[in-house]
Amino acid sequence: MIGLGNMGGRIARRIRDVGPPIVGYDVSASQRAESGLKTADSIAELTRQVEVLLLCLPHSGIIESVVLGSEGVLESAEAGLLVVDLSTAAPASTVRLSAALAEKDVALVDGGLTGGVEAATTGEMTVMVGGSEGDVDGARPALDAFSSAVYHMGPSGSGHRAKVLNNFLNGVSLAATAEAMIAAKKAGLELDKLLEVFNRGSAVNWATRERFPHIIKGDYLEGGLSVDLMIKDINLYIDSARELQSPSVIGPATLSSFLTASSLGYGDQISNHVVDGLGDLAGGVRLADEL
Repeated sequence: MIGLGNMGGRIARRIRDVGPPIVGYDVSASQRAESGLKTADSIAELTRQVEVLLLCLPHSGIIESVVLGSEGVLESAEAGLLVVDLSTAAPASTVRLSAALAEKDVALVDGGLTGGVEAATTGEMTVMVGGSEGDVDGARPALDAFSSAVYHMGPSGSGHRAKVLNNFLNGVSLAATAEAMIAAKKAGLELDKLLEVFNRGSAVNWATRERFPHIIKGDYLEGGLSVDLMIKDINLYIDSARELQSPSVIGPATLSSFLTASSLGYGDQISNHVVDGLGDLAGGVRLADEL
């Protein structure tokens, strides 16, 4: 595994505990030390000793540097290596990397993840994969160690394209629910009761069911996708829609909610803090009474 951060570290430890032997690498020496894993000292060293190479990195710019850079994956890989990119990445970049790796007889499977950090720890992630059927089958022993469902979405780039759509809808539901809950707080409604109504009716979504029952009690479920990474993901969706010549009416409005939160100082905090950015605009509203 290259990338031992919030998600990659959890996945790697899960594989260590239940799956095939694993070795990790991260550019941060402290991250390597804190991972609890056997680690390599460089990308080249890691690449030369494995048959399946997992990536879990912040964005396509870093992925391209890791794969195409000096002493990177492409330069170090032997024919037959299987690369599985679990990052949230630009689909067009993924397709280009797949073609570049194929010239050296190295395969790439793109795997978008959903389920959150807890699911990574317990082995209940859902994975959306792109690539050939044979390459996807080759990746399954590693994928099965940390996921409960693997969906083959199509050729190279399809897994990451599905992930971009998934994260966009995640952002929409989170931002929209945050906006509604701020209005409810200002209206003096009982928030726990309102969430029960939402979750029994047509307003139900991941945010109303899994996030806001905690947020209204002051628990923001720290440790997940940050506000700034959500901004990156929504921009990926908007760029993808533009590339496909598909309309994106809701995208810019959703993006503005998270940009607002970031500009108000919540950028490096979990994306659930978008509700505090909107609360600040509403005069300092917080959903939890004690905050």
